[in-house]
Amino acid sequence: MRVAFFSTHSYDREFFDAANASGEHELVYLEPKLNAASAACAAGFPAVCLFVNDRADAETIERLAQGGTRLIVLRCAGFNNVDLRAAKAANVSVARVPAYSPHAVAEHALALILTLNRKICRAYSRVRDGNFALDGLLGFDIHGRTAGVVGTGRIGQEMARILNGLGCTILAHDIQTNPEVTKLGVRYTALETLLAESDIVTLHCPLTPQTKHMFDAAALARMKRGAMLINTSRGALIDTAAAIQALKCAHLGGLGLDVYEEEEHLFFADRSNEILQDDIFARLLTFPNVVITGHQAFFTREALENIARTTLDNIGAFAAGRELRNKVEAGG
Repeated sequence: MRVAFFSTHSYDREFFDAANASGEHELVYLEPKLNAASAACAAGFPAVCLFVNDRADAETIERLAQGGTRLIVLRCAGFNNVDLRAAKAANVSVARVPAYSPHAVAEHALALILTLNRKICRAYSRVRDGNFALDGLLGFDIHGRTAGVVGTGRIGQEMARILNGLGCTILAHDIQTNPEVTKLGVRYTALETLLAESDIVTLHCPLTPQTKHMFDAAALARMKRGAMLINTSRGALIDTAAAIQALKCAHLGGLGLDVYEEEEHLFFADRSNEILQDDIFARLLTFPNVVITGHQAFFTREALENIARTTLDNIGAFAAGRELRNKVEAGG
């Protein structure tokens, strides 16, 4: 099957070409992000492959369908950037990669926690400059602290395992309990309780209309003063402007982000020679207790191999008329 890949980089080509070594599919790599304007690039392709910041809204899907596209495959777990109702109306199937490496994302969340707590960035810069003073680098023992895990799917489950290994008391919040998480001795609780009792809160839930800005000013105010907030899921789970206010008044003790709600205009490109036009993001960068990475939590060799393999399996199943096991639909 001919597949147009949007938002591609060298690593996409490397891993997908390796997974497609048999030449079963014709993979065409495009640099632009998918939107209504760029949808014309997919004319004549029965399938398109998207990433997190491509936009498959109703207008884009209509144009894809007019060009002959019948399948949208996401090389990621989230599907908030696809209008599933519009896809169904246009008879366009949508499939995703539900789990590529829970370990990769959970381990990156841990890296953010440790970097914030032990002031690793500041310490690294000091030592490079020959400054070996320890003033301002004081952290705390994670062992014995209370950690809150919001969202206990496969990534949240792995995060709970890591935190359990570190000796944390773990609270969890989700719309349904995960038996593998409860086996660890994790206590499920209301979000309000989790926020009030946790020293570290880490987010592992999808972005939906219900979860957008779930961490707004009110939720941030309910957090324990000085607590740390980590987000490796989707940027819009956090109201960034509200988080800045919580940082300014020192109520929020630390913020670790691998995602940002307006990252579409920033991430996955070299902007080192540009002046940042996003004032909110620029403000975040001024805080010493904020650590930001550019949506790289998924970025391990194992994860990319799994993403490529599962995506091509999805394409192969559709081409052969088999059931799409990883299909996502409106209301599903």
